[in-house]
Amino acid sequence: MNKTELITAVAEEAKLSKKDAESALNAIVKVIKEAVANDEKVQIVGFGTFETRVRKARQGRNPRTNEPIDIPAGKNPAFRPGEPFKKAVDNK
Repeated sequence: MNKTELITAVAEEAKLSKKDAESALNAIVKVIKEAVANDEKVQIVGFGTFETRVRKARQGRNPRTNEPIDIPAGKNPAFRPGEPFKKAVDNK
């Protein structure tokens, strides 16, 4: 399902116009992005948690030359599904 199909499905489920559904979806995505970028967790009960995970600096290898390289520390966005979401996916 792509974004356009998601907007259509949300519009039908919530009995909204596609324009209103698109605005709502865009707002939700924007708020989640901003919160996670600011190291905040966004927890939606029954669905899951969006959060920032810190990755430590480490040593890796260049696959072409096999020389060691330093990989800097960084932050990555992460999603952890909630139990009801996991069960819904497992039962389908």
